[in-house]
Amino acid sequence: MNELQVLSLVAMEPPVRIAGKDYSNFVRDEKVKLIKSIEPWKLENTVLGQYVTNGKEPGYLDDETVPEGSRCPTYAAVVMYIKNRRWDGVPFIMKAGKALNERKAEVRIQLHTPPGAVDMFGGCGYGCEIPHNEIVMRLQPKEAIYVKTNVKKPGLHTTLVTSELDLSYHDRFSDSKNPEAYTRLILDVLRGKQATFVRDDELLAAWELVTPLLKEIEEKKVEPHLYKFGTRGPREADDLIKHAGYVYNANYEWFPSEK
Repeated sequence: MNELQVLSLVAMEPPVRIAGKDYSNFVRDEKVKLIKSIEPWKLENTVLGQYVTNGKEPGYLDDETVPEGSRCPTYAAVVMYIKNRRWDGVPFIMKAGKALNERKAEVRIQLHTPPGAVDMFGGCGYGCEIPHNEIVMRLQPKEAIYVKTNVKKPGLHTTLVTSELDLSYHDRFSDSKNPEAYTRLILDVLRGKQATFVRDDELLAAWELVTPLLKEIEEKKVEPHLYKFGTRGPREADDLIKHAGYVYNANYEWFPSEK
């Protein structure tokens, strides 16, 4: 349920306070409100996957400890909708998997391209698209917040390229100690602070959200889609996400600092 924790913190309404007396319950109240506003997950908005060998690395079923013919998914993508005043109609996409091309945890907020943007820059023929701006919050590895934005390419011509405004914590705050996640949690336990922990009603609301989907997967014996070890996941997941409205920019890659 860690992904739901992140989702609720990103999408919840501002709490009354995030410090001071009783702030823990104010934060958790908003998280519960948000989770209760999410429509129960549906199978038609979900893609399950299972990795297979790429010729070098073994597949999931190649592990001798895995039962033969196991349908256990190693990848899942789900599109969900939050039924409240702020987020009605906005798709929220959650992905998680093993044996993918990258090991990371991040929140990615994609913004709409402004109307008329192509014509504003002189147009570039039929089918031309201006890349979407994005706000990205990387949780691990190497915490960072960066904004993917379109800028004019240096030179005499007005040509757009995608770059970023980058706040990498290990660069900007190199002299400060940024504790690991569990270090902060243990300290919160010792201090009696509960904001970062799941309350019982939040846990119940989360299970009410996912249990119908889990039951349907079990009853229908849903077979996972196959994807090769070291790839982005099953092609069907990309199709699902594209249908939800997310536009993947294969021409851009963010390179974190090596400092």
